[in-house]
Amino acid sequence: MTVARGKAKYCVVDDGIEYPISDGRPMADNTRQFQWIVTIQGGIDALFKDDPNIFVAGDLLWYPRKGNTKIRRAPDAMVAFGRPKGHRGAYLQWVEGGIAPQVVFEVLSPKNTAAEMAGKQQFYDTYGVEEYYEYDPDDGRLTGWRRVGGRLQVIAQIEGWVSPRLGVRFGLRGRDLLLENPDGTPFLSYVEQARRREAAEAQLSAERERAEAERERAEAERERAARLAERLRALGIDPETV
Repeated sequence: MTVARGKAKYCVVDDGIEYPISDGRPMADNTRQFQWIVTIQGGIDALFKDDPNIFVAGDLLWYPRKGNTKIRRAPDAMVAFGRPKGHRGAYLQWVEGGIAPQVVFEVLSPKNTAAEMAGKQQFYDTYGVEEYYEYDPDDGRLTGWRRVGGRLQVIAQIEGWVSPRLGVRFGLRGRDLLLENPDGTPFLSYVEQARRREAAEAQLSAERERAEAERERAEAERERAARLAERLRALGIDPETV
């Protein structure tokens, strides 16, 4: 399997068949949608960074059927357990041991229609996704589906829901999506991560300054006590008896 130039400009070639690596659509239609896609994909990737057999991707075309270049979807984020990390031009399911991504996310923009999203939900239902999550950041709507009895069924109570595959807890804070790692720490945007890192570094610096000031105060106190003891001895007084 190789990535090469073809009729579709760039494609993955498998058994002489060209699978385009782009559907010609942008990853996001606005900055809010883009931020959430990156935050979700990055948060999951970080969560499983030490497991070499969990593949996490964003906006990657998934082809479920060999030889069919028309049946495809590019989830905003997807997770494939049992597949090695690494770069791919597209996710060809038959090359990936027949494993379909078990978890997928879609982040909506105002351009997404109900019919379009219904088509995506049907695709994920048909091709074996175990968990599908849909978030609309503009109206703060979060919906999830889980495979039960061979079909994706809506999750009745999404607030506080914990993904069986990811171990991630779902919720909303106002209109904002709240995803929490198994240890309770939230998924953060890169800007939020940078702010927290800067705050932690500032706190650590302040603690070091306080510790240094305390060390200097203690040293000054020891020196003052030593000078006082020396004066007492000069007067013939044992400082230990004072």
